[in-house]
Amino acid sequence: MYFSFPKSVLVISIAVCLTGCKLAEKVPEPDLTKIPEQYTASVEPSTNNAMLAWREYFTDSLLTGYIDLLLKSNLDLKMALQRVNMAGANIAASKGALLPTLSAVTSVGQQRFGEYTMDGVGNFDTNFSNNITKDRRIPINLPDYYVGFQSSWEADVWGKLRDRKKAASARFFASEKARHLIQTILVAEVARHYYSLVALDSKLTIIRENVKLQETAVILIDAQKAAGRATELAVKQFTAQLLNTQSLEALVQQEIISHENELNLLLGRYPQRIARGESILRQALPRSLQTGLPSQLLTQRPDVKLAEFQLLASRFDVSAARAAFLPSFNLTAGLGLQSFTTSVLFNVPTSSAYSILGGLTAPLFNRNMIRAEYRRASATQLEAFYAYQQSILTGYQEVTTQLNKIDNLQKSYQFKSREVKTLEEGVSISKDLFVAGLASYLEVVTAQKSVLAAEFDAIDSKQLQFNATIDLYRALGGGWN
Repeated sequence: MYFSFPKSVLVISIAVCLTGCKLAEKVPEPDLTKIPEQYTASVEPSTNNAMLAWREYFTDSLLTGYIDLLLKSNLDLKMALQRVNMAGANIAASKGALLPTLSAVTSVGQQRFGEYTMDGVGNFDTNFSNNITKDRRIPINLPDYYVGFQSSWEADVWGKLRDRKKAASARFFASEKARHLIQTILVAEVARHYYSLVALDSKLTIIRENVKLQETAVILIDAQKAAGRATELAVKQFTAQLLNTQSLEALVQQEIISHENELNLLLGRYPQRIARGESILRQALPRSLQTGLPSQLLTQRPDVKLAEFQLLASRFDVSAARAAFLPSFNLTAGLGLQSFTTSVLFNVPTSSAYSILGGLTAPLFNRNMIRAEYRRASATQLEAFYAYQQSILTGYQEVTTQLNKIDNLQKSYQFKSREVKTLEEGVSISKDLFVAGLASYLEVVTAQKSVLAAEFDAIDSKQLQFNATIDLYRALGGGWN
């Protein structure tokens, strides 16, 4: 009996597939907060954009040498590069999903049908046919040999696979910007540690000069005591001041060791001495930057570009998740040689075999999983949007803060320099008055303590200026454009 499959059933099946595939809505994004046209700072704004590479910005040859070594040896940068390579591999994989797969197949199998089955009875009956020669009779234990090719392909009708490829490409660029961001942070850290060491060297020089002067003062006050012109209390006070200064030397040396070790770690090597230049008080600040417009942060800062590419990737993810609600069109095909005996397997066209099958697959009963994936992609898109907004706000805030900081630190350093000069004159006067008997030893000790503290403050103020220029350079993008 011949059974004819009604065409109406086929039409109804296709209609069910299509009507069950309702496309999800796009994810609406809020409007971005408008970026101010100028930076809010006490310094004169600049509309020119003259971002410098680190080699041009930092002029100390020893520092630039360490940065060169950082770029070659830092382990964080090497790991970041591998993440870029992994993202590149994801692009290649997503491109491959757009192309048909082709596999070479060689298979050997054997099966036996039960005697009271359709295949068993059919094969048994067929062997008695006059049209079947002896070599074509079907054995009870039926072998199956196949050599050929098989292929499958999903037609990207709705752009789902293309969106996944675009998302992978966006994530590749995001990983590259992440590498730029890491490099910018690490370059800033190397510069910060270097100038900290230069500042500590300056402090150490001042301490050692003070130790020599105070050792001489102790000898002199002891001699005055022997002559009856000073008391034992004065000797104790001058000696205590000397011990205090010597203890500062040990603390500064430990700070130097800590900064050297941290800098060596950034350079990917074991602890060793870090060579550095002249006193920080004689070091020239890095070249002043043209800040440009706030809107230029969108192209200069790696973290902003990173957030932008992540947002772009999340949009493509949502687009692919929406397309998953629609039917997918698949095509499978095979071409090769097939036989139940090896003696004729390679006879062409006797053993030639092929197959081709086209299919339409629509989600019906697994739509909850597809909806969940769409909701996840939608939430990820909004999260990426807010992260992008936050990176812009952070960039603007950092530039504004550092611009004001540089200006105020410059004023503070000028006052500190005048304070040190005034206190040095006070120490000289106190010594003269003490010798003349017009001032007490306590006034001399106090004056010396004050000038030492003021010199330290001046060095700290100068170091803060260097740190502020480094932070501004990083805030403006670190030379990436």
